Amino acid sequence: MSKIGVMICGHGSRSQAAVDEFAVLAEKLPGYLPPDWPVEYGYLEFANPLIRDGLDSLREQGCDHILAVPGMLFAAMHAKNDIPSVLNTYGATHDLKVQYGRELGVDPKMILAASERVREAVDKANAENGDVPLSKTCLVVIGRGASDPDANSNVSKIARILWEGMGFGWCEVGYSGVTFPLVEPCLEHAAKLGYKRIVVFPYFLFTGILIDRIYGFADMVAAANPDIDFVKAGYLNDHPQVLATFAERVTEILEGQNVMNCAMCKYRAQVLGFEAEVGMPQESHHHHVEGQGASAPGSNVADCQLCDTFCTGACRLDGAHDHHHGHSHSHDHGDGHSHDHSHSHDHDHHHPPYPHATHPHGPESVRKHMKQDDK
Repeated sequence: MSKIGVMICGHGSRSQAAVDEFAVLAEKLPGYLPPDWPVEYGYLEFANPLIRDGLDSLREQGCDHILAVPGMLFAAMHAKNDIPSVLNTYGATHDLKVQYGRELGVDPKMILAASERVREAVDKANAENGDVPLSKTCLVVIGRGASDPDANSNVSKIARILWEGMGFGWCEVGYSGVTFPLVEPCLEHAAKLGYKRIVVFPYFLFTGILIDRIYGFADMVAAANPDIDFVKAGYLNDHPQVLATFAERVTEILEGQNVMNCAMCKYRAQVLGFEAEVGMPQESHHHHVEGQGASAPGSNVADCQLCDTFCTGACRLDGAHDHHHGHSHSHDHGDGHSHDHSHSHDHDHHHPPYPHATHPHGPESVRKHMKQDDK
């Protein structure tokens, strides 16, 4: 008889608060699963434990059949390429059966969790500032943003279902990075529509640098538009419906229902604007930032030469974010002997350029916030 173990594969964050919140989710998830299934978690980059550390723990507990799921809302490069590459390598190395599930995706339970976060914010605003009908309120849903148009379009689908289901007067969609429109141009556009209230809802699982970015730009646009009531809704976090969706993603693996939607996957189909990426190899590009945590570049805004109170993403402009790094590695040979040695690696990510990287409402929109000497 095989022993099943569950592995939650997170992206990882430079924010310790985000890492702590993810850990809480992993601690609560066993309550939604069979009691004899141990649950571990690990991160692709930045934070510890790493994915392979969680897999090591499950193996040490006698698990020989791993049900792994991406701890992510939508499937883009990390869920489609990086995490499967890590899992496949580990499984082959240790002769371990590892089955991979799908992302949380567009799911009725996730919609319910999102609607409750938005409703909480609206109710609080009504109590503090007076009632504003939803028909006179604009909802702004902010997603992570990816170089995968399928993942980005799912944010729009979530937004439309919330808009129509709750009855908001209007809805706009923005992203925290990579694609367009980014948070600030999205909110500036929403402010021109004439609504009395704008609800800014980050469709994110956990806090972190990107949540700070969303709320930071919301405060900036609110200060420039004092006649509009800007309301910052909370992110999803460990909402019970989120936990229930995670549990379903795990158990459905055994039912053969764990296939991601590949109909519009840019690696399988010639999606408009991304035709050159069909058939790209499945590999991970994140070895150079494994376990860096709070020491990772961009984790401390106070030391940043480009940003003031929150990370604007300015370091992504004009090659300010260098993908070539040197590292010191500690190698344990399994016989109690380990040694450290430094050597430089060329970590060229081989990521295809995003086709609209220079779009004025994308990352280029933060250029005006850079200090004059750095423009």
